[in-house]
Amino acid sequence: MTKITLAVTGSIAAYKAADLTSLLTKEGHNVTVLMTRSATQFITPLTLQVLSKNRVHLDIMDEERPELVNHIDLAKNTELFLVAPATADTISRLAQGRADDIVTSVALALEPSVPKYFAPAMNTKMYQHPLTQKNIEILKKIDYNMIQPKKSLLACGDFGEGALADLPDIISDLKNSL
Repeated sequence: MTKITLAVTGSIAAYKAADLTSLLTKEGHNVTVLMTRSATQFITPLTLQVLSKNRVHLDIMDEERPELVNHIDLAKNTELFLVAPATADTISRLAQGRADDIVTSVALALEPSVPKYFAPAMNTKMYQHPLTQKNIEILKKIDYNMIQPKKSLLACGDFGEGALADLPDIISDLKNSL
């Protein structure tokens, strides 16, 4: 059983985190979910809590246990880190080394040996933007594994690359580290 930390960010694809959490849990993994505030606009923390059977973490300043620094403890208890969906904003903040929310703080506190994955999900033009591509390259250089987005009809009505990879493809990409 792998201790997976799943970071869910504010994309319309956030609703797929429910099925991803369920699949990983059914495979016997212990899934802890982190959510950005914008992710909670697309899916409720309660849904992911019920499916993971673990508390969902939303705020870097929410220190449930005074003897622990929450984001450090979460990082120490992570054997695999997955950002799915990964928005352009979160990819940018990870590439910059920012630690201004629970997702980026835990990411920055991870041991270098922890396998790290991100599955982009955004509009095609955002995905293809040179700054997004530069940030993706930065993440790859610091040992993040990218799960390739697919070409699809996007929620905005555009067709192109940027849709979250299919869940079986995400699970398949993780298999090397599980």
